Amino acid sequence: MRAARNLGLLLFTALPALATTPALGQSIGGSTSASSMPSAGQDDPEAPTGGDGPTVKRAGGGITRTRIQPYIEVRQNLIKELRPGDDTVTYTALAAGADMQFGGRYTQGSLSVRYERRFVEKGNFNDGDSISGLARIRRDLIPRTLRIEAGALASRTRVDSTGSALVNGGRFTDSVTQVYAVYGGPTYSARIGDVKVNAGYTAGYTKVDNKDALQLVPNGPRTDIFDHSFTQNAQVSAGVRPGEVLPVGVTASGGFTQEDISNLDQRIRSLRAGVQVTLPVTLSLALVGDVGWEHAQVSSRDAVRDADGNPVLGSNGHYLVDKSKPRQIAYDSEGLTWDVGVIWRPSRRTSLSAFIGRRYDSTTYYGSFSYNPNPRHALQVSVYDGISGFGSSLGNQLQSLPTDFNGSLDPVGGGLTGCGFGATGGTCLNGPFGSLSSAAFRGRGVNASYVLTLQRLQFTLGAGYANRRFIGAPGTVLGIVNGTVSENWYVTMGLGGPIDARSNFGVNVYSAWFRNRQNRLGDSNAVGASASYYRQLTDRLVASAALGLDAVNYNVIEDQLILSGQLGLRYNF
Repeated sequence: MRAARNLGLLLFTALPALATTPALGQSIGGSTSASSMPSAGQDDPEAPTGGDGPTVKRAGGGITRTRIQPYIEVRQNLIKELRPGDDTVTYTALAAGADMQFGGRYTQGSLSVRYERRFVEKGNFNDGDSISGLARIRRDLIPRTLRIEAGALASRTRVDSTGSALVNGGRFTDSVTQVYAVYGGPTYSARIGDVKVNAGYTAGYTKVDNKDALQLVPNGPRTDIFDHSFTQNAQVSAGVRPGEVLPVGVTASGGFTQEDISNLDQRIRSLRAGVQVTLPVTLSLALVGDVGWEHAQVSSRDAVRDADGNPVLGSNGHYLVDKSKPRQIAYDSEGLTWDVGVIWRPSRRTSLSAFIGRRYDSTTYYGSFSYNPNPRHALQVSVYDGISGFGSSLGNQLQSLPTDFNGSLDPVGGGLTGCGFGATGGTCLNGPFGSLSSAAFRGRGVNASYVLTLQRLQFTLGAGYANRRFIGAPGTVLGIVNGTVSENWYVTMGLGGPIDARSNFGVNVYSAWFRNRQNRLGDSNAVGASASYYRQLTDRLVASAALGLDAVNYNVIEDQLILSGQLGLRYNF
């Protein structure tokens, strides 16, 4: 019973990272988606342009400028179990970090990074440290022609026994793992006569620093947690606008994507070529049709087997790969693909794209919507569908971060979360973290974000749904998950702003649900809320206080209720 209670206490130290407002205490006052498949996006030559709109500014009305803010911080934290037990943990945290924003003519981006060392005074936890960070930066090497972009994530994440995870805002537990992701690459855009040429290449690496192949129940099937992967994506297209050569716009495109996953030497590879035709209906509305060819394949190797035929685990906690045998094909689809849809762009502040078609031998649908009528409102919605692993799924979400995002802090734990909100919307990384299983999957889902700024108050909302149907070769270790489905939903909300000239507040609530259709023992749902207060003592010294209350329900352990709090001081250099 005590082990079950400790498991729930560990989980609660990660939950509040699901919902946070921008970190008001630092400065008082202050896959496959529509973009990865041929479609008439913002850079496409045949896309309708609509009317001109004003330059988008940061939420709150100010133009982004370069700012670098290093800091040091000390916190005293308390975690108290209210139900079903009464365990208590107290620790002191020392942290150093920096928040950076770049708003130059040729460089735009944001970067938040934090290192934290924790010293436990009471409770059944060990001392430890963690690194958390979030970044997305782009640099124009040749204006309007050649650009390079990079992004990164470091997160302390709580992983449960079925492989689902919660993005951790720096809470300290003995049941968490460190997740790292980085991507980067160039994009090229030029006009050769009437032809607009676009090309791009992106490489990404993702690492989950976890040495355990987790097990849901004694003698149950193991969930092999993702180790690391390397992803490559290359795209090229050439097209003409409607009316320049033909009455319709025509774009020819080709693409290559590959993710190499270390677990059982999995490989996800896709080759695609197609032609897209755009028919303008009005100045702001166009019909789009695309036809092409694609070869998508998922393959892997089996694990080494012992004399009894059981898979063998290596010293790193993952299955040993049997490289003496050939690759096994888990999924193979080759042939015609098509999609049709509409693009509506009445102004530079509003755009909608919606497509339906056939891909992966089944119906596919994807699209996006963005609405930024003024600096006070920013709404974004995206629908995606594709085959990937955890690494490429997380990389796709990182690339959707706005370059002007504000790094969000867990108000109780102090670390960075996986959400970033800016003037044109935001992104939360909760969707990919719904499963850290090593197996490849067909992923479908929706992500939405909304930012509302009224005077100096800011309201943020993030919500999403992710559905993963796993892919594994029959007769291999991964065959047991083939066709199984996991899904997760999340909603996060935050409200923050000034109380007076020297004080700020923040209120956050969240809810998350995890479902595993293979084994309902892994189902869980969580809900929580927190409140924080920041007081500027001097021009550089800020005091903070926060309280959080979280509840979780697991099918395999008792319901939990946890109270957490912190008192802290931060010095901004």
